[in-house]
Amino acid sequence: MNEILQTLQQAVQHNCHIADARHGGDYGMCTYLMKMREYFRWEQGLGFEAEMSRDAVGDWLVAREGLWSDLAEADFAAVPVDGRAFDPFDSDAINTALVRHGLVYSAGLEAGGKPHFFLGELHSREMPEEGFSLWVSDRELARCLSTPPAMNAGRTIFLRREALRRYLWEKLESWRWSRLDNAMGRALACYPFDSDLEAALDAMVECELAAAREHEIGEYLAGELLGDDWNRMLMAVAFTPAELMARAVRDHLADCTRTLPMLLQQGQAASIHFFIGNLGHMRRSLFPALAPAYGAWRKTGDTAPLQALAAQGAEHWGALAQAMLDVYRAEDEGAATVLVELVETRHL
Repeated sequence: MNEILQTLQQAVQHNCHIADARHGGDYGMCTYLMKMREYFRWEQGLGFEAEMSRDAVGDWLVAREGLWSDLAEADFAAVPVDGRAFDPFDSDAINTALVRHGLVYSAGLEAGGKPHFFLGELHSREMPEEGFSLWVSDRELARCLSTPPAMNAGRTIFLRREALRRYLWEKLESWRWSRLDNAMGRALACYPFDSDLEAALDAMVECELAAAREHEIGEYLAGELLGDDWNRMLMAVAFTPAELMARAVRDHLADCTRTLPMLLQQGQAASIHFFIGNLGHMRRSLFPALAPAYGAWRKTGDTAPLQALAAQGAEHWGALAQAMLDVYRAEDEGAATVLVELVETRHL
């Protein structure tokens, strides 16, 4: 890496450290320690099967938390590209400058308004007719503790292959603790993880990248439908149960309109298992009808119950999202409580 790109990498990683200094401790202790362990693995360039010294990880953890303590009040730095200094949140301008270097950059806010940044090698780029751009990254050069494999930012979608690979590895590691006969275990059983870890991860990344692509396109189309007020609503109810519910509703809308229909049409059994196994508590609680439809598919192999549910869900979650916007526009400051009450009456 030449000196100019090294300076760029250092600037982005510096901003990642600041973001982590502010929000790295937001996780529960077990999740935090697992993420830090994998962060150490990435930073040291270690393979998934490499043994890691407990002392080395512990020393690194102490040093990293000390760095975060020093940076907690720091301002985000400008991002330097070809002699120009860019606002670190101006991803569009930065990516326009980075294309010729074969790199891709993203910055934005996650749930709860948490800032995130990443810099990676560009794998591919699409400009579909629907009016958005889709950037796929490969090896990551700078990243935060949180590494969402897929992100939607306005008219731009980012898919992170390395982040997805590490995310799937973490799912495998977590499942191996208990080896429960559940949807996640069934998804993992579709790949040769016990005999060829790298090949299994490669295969699973390709399948789940396709699913993530559909979900993010669904998110983009949902955003076009719901308009700018949706994001204003999210900011107004940030850090409340209403925010988590709103994000879950939009996720369900995206999946019922794009992800599930694609998986069912293509007969992607492994990805159907993974889709169900990867649902968080909020999404499962709002969509209890998914469990019996999934169970019926498991018993018979018939996708009709899930197909019918996806069609019903597309209508249901779209209508609920619009109702939530009506509440936000009417209630303004008091919207969070009313939104929770609304969603609690509209499970599917």
